[in-house]
Amino acid sequence: MHGHPTTADRRTDAAPDGWLVAATGPSAAAPSAPTVAWPIPLPTWRVAFDLLWAAVEGERSGARAREWSGSGGSPGSRVAPGGSTQHRDRDEVARARIEALVQLAQEGDREAFAQLYDSYVDTVFRYVLVRVGQRPLAEDLTSETFIRAMRRIDTFSWQGRDIAAWFVTIARNLIADHVKSARFRFEVTTADMRDADDLVDAPETEVLARLRDERLVAAIRQLAPEQAECITLRFLQGLNLAQTAAVLGKSEGAVKQLQLRATRALRRLLEGVEL
Repeated sequence: MHGHPTTADRRTDAAPDGWLVAATGPSAAAPSAPTVAWPIPLPTWRVAFDLLWAAVEGERSGARAREWSGSGGSPGSRVAPGGSTQHRDRDEVARARIEALVQLAQEGDREAFAQLYDSYVDTVFRYVLVRVGQRPLAEDLTSETFIRAMRRIDTFSWQGRDIAAWFVTIARNLIADHVKSARFRFEVTTADMRDADDLVDAPETEVLARLRDERLVAAIRQLAPEQAECITLRFLQGLNLAQTAAVLGKSEGAVKQLQLRATRALRRLLEGVEL
């Protein structure tokens, strides 16, 4: 397994596009970056699996799922009770920071683009890893995603698209080119997922959770490709409805319906498994 490079490790003073080398995520945040809720933090695999299990379980865990997902937000972002206004204020400040970084990057500021890279590399890497299942290949495709994004940053527009969705869409297209198919395939294993988390449960609990999650991953692989991708983006990536809709090229309403059909299909596939 490859190590986790720091921000400095991921840059060189080589040719214009050469400072982006393989990203192995998760990465360290830039020291100067403030602690903010936007971009949405990537949930750990454990949290992501727990949220997906809750959604599959249905109404019995509806309150738990809503506690995390909020009002149409990301499954991976928890809003503390009574703190929604403060949360929105922080989001606005962070969003303004990202917009400013994008504008600077479009004007040729490479350090601004490096900060965008630091903010979103983990999200892109996880998506690619789920798709290809091979860490070295995922690293290469993640690196190529940001090289391509840097070359095309002047084409990005805020009109209805989030920068996270834009990065993931570039990665999605690169993967399709690489495998010569646009079909979504869920290739990563639970071992790859869980090994990336810093904290693990007690050994006996960890074994049971891993077996349970392996059944969930096997069920995801049996979904229709579009359903599997929706589940991946919404729960395992923690993207919100708008971001997921942008990646899939659908309306938010269509994504809601797709997510509902996918979770219902998972529940049928997992019938008899203790939730």
